[in-house]
Amino acid sequence: MTSHSIASCENTAVPSWLELPKDITTNILQRLDTIDIVTSVRYVCPLWWNIFKDPLMWRTIHITSDTRFHYYGQLVKICHYAIKQSCGQLEDISMEKFATDDLLKSIAENASNLRCLKIPSCHRISNKGFNEAVKKLPLLETLDISLCNLTTDSLEVVGQYCPLLTVLKLERMGFRYNAHDIGDEAFVIAKAMFGLRHLNIIGNVLSDAGLLAILAGCPHLESLDIRGCKNLFLNGSLKKQCLDQIKNVQLPEIVVIPVPRVSPVPTFYNYEDYSDDDRITYWDSIIDDDCYDPYD
Repeated sequence: MTSHSIASCENTAVPSWLELPKDITTNILQRLDTIDIVTSVRYVCPLWWNIFKDPLMWRTIHITSDTRFHYYGQLVKICHYAIKQSCGQLEDISMEKFATDDLLKSIAENASNLRCLKIPSCHRISNKGFNEAVKKLPLLETLDISLCNLTTDSLEVVGQYCPLLTVLKLERMGFRYNAHDIGDEAFVIAKAMFGLRHLNIIGNVLSDAGLLAILAGCPHLESLDIRGCKNLFLNGSLKKQCLDQIKNVQLPEIVVIPVPRVSPVPTFYNYEDYSDDDRITYWDSIIDDDCYDPYD
């Protein structure tokens, strides 16, 4: 091999990750998926293991339903571990489909500085569990409780105990309401959430009266998404008021839906209880509280 070829190889060699400045490595690792961090990334080398000992590395925890895991209990255990590692520094957490009352309790006890909570489609969260947790999260600014079984009582608690809330996502498209909740949500939002700036209530049973209440009770709204709200008539003056008062409005489309000749067969969901602790897996062992420290 000629000297020119050797020099060319040296110039194209891939630099070692370990040679990167620590602050750059930290910045990169913070962007990785929480599941990967807990189950594999932190085990790569002693440097990465020690970086993830810093509670600031756990300020953001994003975990969604993942096909690599056979049951939600594994995701719950990973999330518990990540919350514990944050040592009170947690500010932003997203748990899609698998969150439980116990997880919310852990957040409330270990993340008083939480500013963003997203728990869409988490059907195992009760009003009681949610309300008790929210009462301990006074700094909450962003909340996503779309497609959850929470009632208007929980919205009232949010309005009372989270005065800094500016973003609420409450999508209901395809969600089956309890009869006593129909039409109430808009009035609770209008009464209890004066500081809202961004509101998403796609598919809500919102009426014209409810929309008027929101416009009056939430004067700081900058964006409003009411697509799929089929109970709205939006007469000329109401539509104009929306467009004049709010910078970014997404209105429902007027669609004529023909009445089907045969009523569709209702779909029933059987939510399996995934909390069986007897099914111990590899993933369970690597996030146990007394897990072996490979770099100790």
